[in-house]
Amino acid sequence: MKPLIKHRIKHRITRRQSLTLIGATLAAIALPTASLLANTGGMRQKALAGTDKKLPVIGMGTWRTFNVGSDPQLLDARTEVVKAFFEHGGGLIDSSPMYGSAPDVMGYALQQLGTPESLFAAEKVWSPAGGSAREQVAELKERWKVEQFDLVQVHNLTDWREHLAALQAMKAEGIIRHVGITTSHGRRHSEIEQIMTSEDIDFVQLTYNITHREAENRLLPLAEERGIGVIANRPYNGGSLIKNLKRRNAPLPEWANEECGCTTWADFLLKFIVSHPAITCAIPATTQVEHLRENMRAGHSPMPSANVRQRIATYLESL
Repeated sequence: MKPLIKHRIKHRITRRQSLTLIGATLAAIALPTASLLANTGGMRQKALAGTDKKLPVIGMGTWRTFNVGSDPQLLDARTEVVKAFFEHGGGLIDSSPMYGSAPDVMGYALQQLGTPESLFAAEKVWSPAGGSAREQVAELKERWKVEQFDLVQVHNLTDWREHLAALQAMKAEGIIRHVGITTSHGRRHSEIEQIMTSEDIDFVQLTYNITHREAENRLLPLAEERGIGVIANRPYNGGSLIKNLKRRNAPLPEWANEECGCTTWADFLLKFIVSHPAITCAIPATTQVEHLRENMRAGHSPMPSANVRQRIATYLESL
């Protein structure tokens, strides 16, 4: 367990908020260390090429869900989500300066809980955030309250040549551990392919789910060939996919549990993603601890075989 570190709240806080922060900190200190360490148990993990590091296949995103400002109740609620994430075997948490206060909220949560050794902290740089890549990384480290990022990505390829060159230099200097690029919504796949072919990157983040499978054509095979880790964003199409299925009362197929241990739509949709051999992890986002637990259960065996993956896709197409 890494030690708790002092957290600087950028917003002015009231006496009531101060007492809330103090109480939460004392409560966190009183928690047994083991309760904050990742219980990897049956969570499937995948190796990172060229390293001895493995990542749990279910990570966590923070887009929209962690942009809660300085509201003490919402800060504590998100802290509970982070706590449950690590208790259920979590590793990679992904954020961005584009996500408003999300980096600050992560810093708050890690201050309350301590920083588990299993944390794989993933951030992004982008031009509208202001400052150079180095300046952005330094500021984000302060916001997260971490000593080093495991991964820094160029957000949606904005000024990617300049930013990627800076990140690669920072990796060589030991300031960050891995570098990557991101895209979403199926955009700019040709350019992503070009970068994966010509540049030395460790990760690519892209949209991949049961209804958005374009990456299977070129990008996922290329990632396997070149040993590039793949982070799948928007596993539920920003939440709309699973909400539509539940609203229509669409039933899970009778064979879901027997074939791949699926008992919920979260299992069904996430296991399809992370069972692809090229996918390192998926990063669903949530505000609720119970939904977080559902997400994490999807990382446990059994995983669908290639034949069952096709059966899942066929079933979803039939609905």
